[in-house]
Amino acid sequence: MRYELFKEVVLTKDIPEKRLKRGDVATVVEHHPVSDGEDGYSLEIFNALGDTIAVITVPESAIELLTEDEIFSVRSVAAA
Repeated sequence: MRYELFKEVVLTKDIPEKRLKRGDVATVVEHHPVSDGEDGYSLEIFNALGDTIAVITVPESAIELLTEDEIFSVRSVAAA
């Protein structure tokens, strides 16, 4: 599936080095096509105030579209 640029997607796996969790919402900022294998995407992740907290590149299998039966929630990303 090809995700549209600047659309919101949800992570399907944890990204511990960036303190991101499965279910976190991100914005697609770049598509990285490959000829054989899995395409990748650069994502920008924002905090609740709209500030960028991370930019990551993940394989296509690490994201999915948001659905109408999901709601947003808030969690802290402060180091424990």
